[in-house]
Amino acid sequence: MSEGIIALIIAPLVIFMIFVAPIWLILYYRSKKQVNQGLSAEEYAMMQQLAESAEKMSERLQTLEAILDSEAPQWRNRA
Repeated sequence: MSEGIIALIIAPLVIFMIFVAPIWLILYYRSKKQVNQGLSAEEYAMMQQLAESAEKMSERLQTLEAILDSEAPQWRNRA
């Protein structure tokens, strides 16, 4: 009886170790290698473009706040 239970436990474990574990390890380390390589040239260019857009938006926001401060000094208290 106990030999049958042990066989039921060992058989899936052996199948896992032979087939699933090596594939799992290969995929894990391949994805880890891709993450460690950093940004591609295209991703870096996109990040630069987004940073420039954010800087322009910040400048526009400061200009808008300056205009509102001169035109309607109490605008900040309304919110």
